[in-house]
Amino acid sequence: MPPEPLVLAQARVLLSNDDGIDANGLTVLETVVRRLVKEVWVVAPETEQSAASHSLTMRRPLFVRRLGRRRFAVDGTPTDCVLLAVHRLLGNRLPDLVLSGVNQGANLGEDVSYSGTVAAAKEGALLGIPSVAFSQLYTDGEPVHWATAAAWIGPVLERLARLPRRPGLLMNVNFPDRPPSSVTGIEITRQGRHKIGGDLVDGTDPRGRPYYWIGRGRDEDRSRTGTDLEAVHRGAVSISPLSLDQTDEAMLEALRQAGS
Repeated sequence: MPPEPLVLAQARVLLSNDDGIDANGLTVLETVVRRLVKEVWVVAPETEQSAASHSLTMRRPLFVRRLGRRRFAVDGTPTDCVLLAVHRLLGNRLPDLVLSGVNQGANLGEDVSYSGTVAAAKEGALLGIPSVAFSQLYTDGEPVHWATAAAWIGPVLERLARLPRRPGLLMNVNFPDRPPSSVTGIEITRQGRHKIGGDLVDGTDPRGRPYYWIGRGRDEDRSRTGTDLEAVHRGAVSISPLSLDQTDEAMLEALRQAGS
């Protein structure tokens, strides 16, 4: 039989992120989740780890700083944080849920390959724990609509908690760049097209050495109906289910047929 749906009020929940232990988005997430669940643990990086992806620290020791009851900072990556939390800091009982974020900035389309926020949730999923990554879109130079994330985290979690738990799956959630009252609702979406890395800046340092700086610009397609990108720019909260199994089933079958 499939696992029973999660009872949020009785849940033990691990929070992490990639913006660091002092990030505004983590404070928002913690504030909301503490009202919904029984037990909250926070294990997050000491410093910002944006675009760290799913990297592990393996060539030096990791140090953990205890900040309070069930609250820790780790001098490593988001993946390090979740791994240490599950195998050392939380004792002998797994969390019922891993939540990552709220990231300051979108994690749409191909962002999920680079994102430390998504990586923390991915590590939770790899460890067999239902996991969700949260990100809040914003516009440079304008206030971040943290109130939107705060207003919609609860409805998203309540909706996800009703689903049967399935191993090897994580949820990627993006909140639109608008006030809570302007959000059109929750939509289930697929991963869209949003590739970072095309915005390269050339320069010369004070010693005359040339350098290249990868900017934040992205090649994106907001027109594809049903994608995370299209939904959030239309004002919806986007939930995209992401699978850990990256096997291309169509090509798998084609390769089998080619060898027969």
